[in-house]
Amino acid sequence: MVSNRGTHVLVWEQPGLEDQRPKSYSGGLGTRHWVTFMLFLGMANAYIMRTNMSVAIVAMVNHTALPVKQEALDTECGNVDSNVTKVAQLQDGSFVWSSSLQGYILSSFFYGYVITQIPFGILSKRYGARLFLGVGMLINSVFGLLVPVAAEAGVWWLILVRFIQGLGEGPIVPCSHAMLAKWIPPNERSRMGAAVYAGAQFGTVISMPLSGLLSAYGFAGGWPSIFYVFGLVGTLWCIMFLLFVSEDPEQCPRIKEAEKKYILSSLWGAAGSSSPPIPWSKILLSTPFWAIMLAHMGQNYGYETLMTELPTFMRQVLHFSIKDNGFVSALPYLCMWLFSMFISVVADWMLSSGRFNHTQVRKIINSIGEYGPAIGLFVAANTGCDPAATVAILAVGVGLNGGIYSGFKVNHLDVSPRFAGILMAFTNCLANLTGLLAPIIAGYIIEGNPSQAQWKKVFYIAGGVYIFCATFYNIFGSGRRQDWDNPAEDEAIAKKAAAKKNNKLERQANQNTAETAQ
Repeated sequence: MVSNRGTHVLVWEQPGLEDQRPKSYSGGLGTRHWVTFMLFLGMANAYIMRTNMSVAIVAMVNHTALPVKQEALDTECGNVDSNVTKVAQLQDGSFVWSSSLQGYILSSFFYGYVITQIPFGILSKRYGARLFLGVGMLINSVFGLLVPVAAEAGVWWLILVRFIQGLGEGPIVPCSHAMLAKWIPPNERSRMGAAVYAGAQFGTVISMPLSGLLSAYGFAGGWPSIFYVFGLVGTLWCIMFLLFVSEDPEQCPRIKEAEKKYILSSLWGAAGSSSPPIPWSKILLSTPFWAIMLAHMGQNYGYETLMTELPTFMRQVLHFSIKDNGFVSALPYLCMWLFSMFISVVADWMLSSGRFNHTQVRKIINSIGEYGPAIGLFVAANTGCDPAATVAILAVGVGLNGGIYSGFKVNHLDVSPRFAGILMAFTNCLANLTGLLAPIIAGYIIEGNPSQAQWKKVFYIAGGVYIFCATFYNIFGSGRRQDWDNPAEDEAIAKKAAAKKNNKLERQANQNTAETAQ
């Protein structure tokens, strides 16, 4: 192990030597665990802010004032029993928003969220991730408090506020990834990374039932309390995060010296903002990067189909609404959260055992996370008229999907710790755009004809996307740190850049001298 001017180089982390591992740190819970816990809460808060509008809008809209268009229902599983499927009388709100307008309101958040992914990924590399993450989420939380006021002011004010909330949440994923690269040693990345990103499922499990309770029994008229409660909680988290979480171990005043040495000696090269310029051309020509990209895109497409279209299938074909039961609605997310925790421990055990390298572990665990849901979709397409089986498949399929957190989701940290935030910004941006296609394609296929045959097409397409993208990842993915993120070459790159700059200055000086002589 060599340490020189703040750059920590460990032999086992050099390309081709990934199987030689460092000794573990036996100091128990440390500052890195506190950082992980805070990032977990931040991710949970982000998903609460993302999903609470979908629950609140049901209570906000005056449904009886809207024109009703009869939904097409399939009768293969028997005629619809009006006594069974009759929806309970809703407590109407005061806003007369059409279904299409409600769609604009719900989607406005995601447009803001998507367009800030890449800019914040690049900026966090240059200036650090902590402030962008903390301040961004503070904007998200504060504007969440303004949602009731904006709704009363007018629908376009509400859309603007939700759009700004999305802009503020943009840094959460790339900046969390960048901070994990600085704080978490390679042999702990599976469980720490899974712990952070499982906050998404935890937040959803908390948001769905609690938002429903606040909508029915909360203060300030019910639904406004959703935004006041979660906005206040989010604001408190942001203040705590900015006050008690540092950018990296070297800037943390509270970390023990032994833990700091353990973290820094486990990382090959500093992952901070002082790294060399981003090697854009080499990243874009890197097959491991594209393997992660495809895996991420396939995951989002399949996940959106699994979570948004199966309930619709059960309503239209099986005449059963999963939304009638808050526990059943949250069950798949709970299964995914619990399984992601379990499989992350297994993944880190596989690495620590010395029997598997990073490449093998990422591919094995990711296969469970993407092939599992694909099989679930194929089975769901052929369950026939059995609502219980469909619910079970939904829970198991989404549960197995938790493997992706210890698969491709942390793979950015393996291939390039110093540029992990930027890589995640790109893959997460395109993956979210891909996920938006899932309900569009499904809607086009089943429009006016929600038969089992048409729904099979929806499920088969999503399952096929899962399998193709997971297979591409298994062929071209890698857990080895890439040559274009080699700290050993930093000095040579810096000298080359300096020489190029000096040559340019000399040419300009010679040109000025020649012009003066004339």
